[in-house]
Amino acid sequence: MKPMRSEPIDLSGFTGWVPFAALPTAAVPTDPGVYVVVRPTDEPPTFLHTSPAGHFKDKDPTVPVAELEALWVPGTRIVYIGKANAGRSGRRGLRKRLDEFRRSGAGEPVGHSGGRRIWQLADHADLVVGWRVTDDAAAAATETGLIAQFRAYYGLRPFANMRN
Repeated sequence: MKPMRSEPIDLSGFTGWVPFAALPTAAVPTDPGVYVVVRPTDEPPTFLHTSPAGHFKDKDPTVPVAELEALWVPGTRIVYIGKANAGRSGRRGLRKRLDEFRRSGAGEPVGHSGGRRIWQLADHADLVVGWRVTDDAAAAATETGLIAQFRAYYGLRPFANMRN
């Protein structure tokens, strides 16, 4: 499933576009890269008062609804932009990083706090993720560049991005 609207960043080089629940059986590359989480509707969001995400190191991932409402970026379907590096062992990559993200949202105590706000969207099961392979050195710079393009257009980071 591809996003159905024009966005201020070029998503044409991204593939996948699957719901998080489909990631375990999707052909997610093991290479480093960047990924984008998209909400496939233009309807205003409804937020859950309690996050279903896992409590990593006993930290509650819940964000107050008023804060979520203030962070919402109307006019875009992009809700998060992330990266996946190869890691020291060279075995992390997109597949492992996206699996950690999915498992965190499913309530497991996994160390993936980036993007945690998406799990408080009432329709988080409908979110889709697309990815683009990069070399390891380019993953962080590509993520930063995409977020900068988004910020230049909207004046804000994507809804669930907490830095850059």
